[in-house]
Order: sequence, then structure tokens, then C-alpha cells
Amino acid sequence: MTDDRVGVGSRRESRETVLGLLYEAEIAGRAPSDVLAAQDVPTDEFAAAMVQAIDQHQDELDALLEKYSRGWTVDRMPVIDRVVLRMGAFELLHRPDVPTGACLSEAVDLVSQYSTEKSSSFVNGLLARIADEVR
Repeated sequence: MTDDRVGVGSRRESRETVLGLLYEAEIAGRAPSDVLAAQDVPTDEFAAAMVQAIDQHQDELDALLEKYSRGWTVDRMPVIDRVVLRMGAFELLHRPDVPTGACLSEAVDLVSQYSTEKSSSFVNGLLARIADEVR
């Protein structure tokens, strides 16, 4: 996955695009890559690559989330939380160029904006436990 030309602000916007595409896939019960392919407007390179990579690694990501969540299965997590957690876990595992703090901060910002009040601490805690193990 390459995105050397994408700046920090653009990455933030791209992550929102990724969130939207992954959310749509979850709600529709479709593969994220299929949702991406069906877009009428081209998706930026960073977002498209991230959606495809998360789709390819979803079983690995879900297993990691299950391992480090306390009292939650992935299926029981709110959809937005689950999607953001997959995004954050993917970056922690497969994007060493993205600093740990940025992974956590971006995930918390997204979930704070789009999910429940309690979701930010849940997402932060779970991704921090994963980061301690994989980074």
C-alpha cells in the first residue's frame, strides 16, 4: 500500500472515505472490495488501497480484535466501532510508517465523530492494547 503523495489532511479525509465504504459494506452484507468497485466516483488511491487491504486481512484483524477485547465479540460491537477498530488495527499491523499515536488518535477522532459517547474510550483502550503487543 503506497500513498507517499498523500498529506496528513488528505489522509484524514481518506480515512473518512474508508469508514464510509466499510460501513456501507457491513450494512449491505457485501465485501468491501465490491462496494469500492461499485463507486460511481473514483476513490482516492490511499482510501482504495486501504479498503482492499482491510478486506483481504479482515479475518486476521477480527481475530486480533477478539483476542484483545474484554467481554466483547466482534459481532457484538457497534458497526462504526467495529469498522474503525479494523482500520486502526490494520494500520498498527501493516503500516509501520504511520506512528502509533497517529493510529490511535485518528481512530478515536473518527469514532468520536460518528459513534456513541462511550465508543472513544473503548476504541482507544482496545487499540492501545493491540499496539502494546504488535508495536
